[in-house]
Amino acid sequence: MNTLVQLTRRLHRPAAPRRLAVPEGMTAPLGCDAVAVPARFGPLLLPRLPRVGCVYADEARWWWIVPSDSDYALEWPAPAHYATGAILPDSGSPAHTPGLIHRPEDTVPYTPPIPLYLALCRLTGTTPTWSRPVSA
Repeated sequence: MNTLVQLTRRLHRPAAPRRLAVPEGMTAPLGCDAVAVPARFGPLLLPRLPRVGCVYADEARWWWIVPSDSDYALEWPAPAHYATGAILPDSGSPAHTPGLIHRPEDTVPYTPPIPLYLALCRLTGTTPTWSRPVSA
């Protein structure tokens, strides 16, 4: 009976979260989060950024590595998805991980979050958080 219970628990154990890995030889001294945008926005964002860090992509999304807590006091505009710890959402396919499509020449993987946020706001027609009217 004990063996049967253990086997059942192993079968129903949730899989370890999948996360985007910082490439070998790079350091992430500020931690690591990610911002995902629909794939159609990726090529439009690239030329608007002063620096591009590590970018991962699959058929549906482009993932930009940003320092941890880059969502502090920011509401990333829809349809962006902010992923704390660069943890990927469950796609139903455990083997699927976005591939690295851009790696900066230096050893820091980050895209600056404020320029990324502003470029994304511009593409989506969203007013940045700090420019919105405050209600009393």
